[in-house]
Amino acid sequence: MPPRSTPRYRGIFPVVPTIFDERGALDEAGQLRAVDFMIDCGVEGLCILANFSEQFVISDEERERLTSLILSHVGGRVPVIVTTTHCGTRLCAERSRRAQELGAAMVMIMPPYHGATIRVGEQGIFDFFRAVSDAITIPIMIQDAPVAGTPLPVSLLARMAREIEQVSYFKVEVPQAAAKLRRLIAEGGDAVEGPWDGEEAITLIPDLDAGATGSITGGGYGDLIAPILRDYAAGRREEAIAAYTRCLPLINYENRQCGLLATKSLMREGGIIACEAPRHPITPLDPAIRAGLIETARRLDPLVLRWAR
Repeated sequence: MPPRSTPRYRGIFPVVPTIFDERGALDEAGQLRAVDFMIDCGVEGLCILANFSEQFVISDEERERLTSLILSHVGGRVPVIVTTTHCGTRLCAERSRRAQELGAAMVMIMPPYHGATIRVGEQGIFDFFRAVSDAITIPIMIQDAPVAGTPLPVSLLARMAREIEQVSYFKVEVPQAAAKLRRLIAEGGDAVEGPWDGEEAITLIPDLDAGATGSITGGGYGDLIAPILRDYAAGRREEAIAAYTRCLPLINYENRQCGLLATKSLMREGGIIACEAPRHPITPLDPAIRAGLIETARRLDPLVLRWAR
């Protein structure tokens, strides 16, 4: 396993939204435009089929189609992380193997859970990730997120990094993420190849200070976030903080007001996609909130509002 000082992947890998038409069907042409725009933002990679991709309202057949379509279209221009989360060990391993066959650079997986009450203990979580690791030869990123409702102690994460071959990246987006990242790096050592930030970069600077080397963000303004990580990695911390401070109102609007709907609203406003609607039963953005998002974005002149013009 490469030492943490030379990770295979670093930088920003924003989440690609799933594009639907007005009827709720996949809009493949719009999907590919969204991908091209995101690559043109200068990001280091992409992440597909994540929670911010509305993966929980996508069928298995659509998942297969989107994975194949997007990876083929990207064609190696940037590495792509495919989210393969599933509660079932065998099914998650099969999803992950299929993603690798189609060209995924990495898979991202939450611990097994279902609903509000079905959880697995620490040994079950360890065995789950070990089985998925045995099925593939690409890195696994463990997504440590509140949505799973599963506590992942640093001791367990560090143990999995040391003892499970492909477990080497960690997206930490829980409260006090920076402190957890710092402890994980200390306990896991070089086995923690990629300690990453998440949650739309709302805690990016503290997480970078803690040692994060990458971030999975929303997909609407990678051109604004990517330089922050590059400046920080190059030792230009004050420049990174200044750029982050400038972007923070937009990051906050996405994180606290819009959630997974922000990216598609920005893309629709910029003419990249024809329809920003989520898939039912997810509720569209309140018009006033959408207007505030666009107003906040315009102050920063992001590529998303210019790319298709």
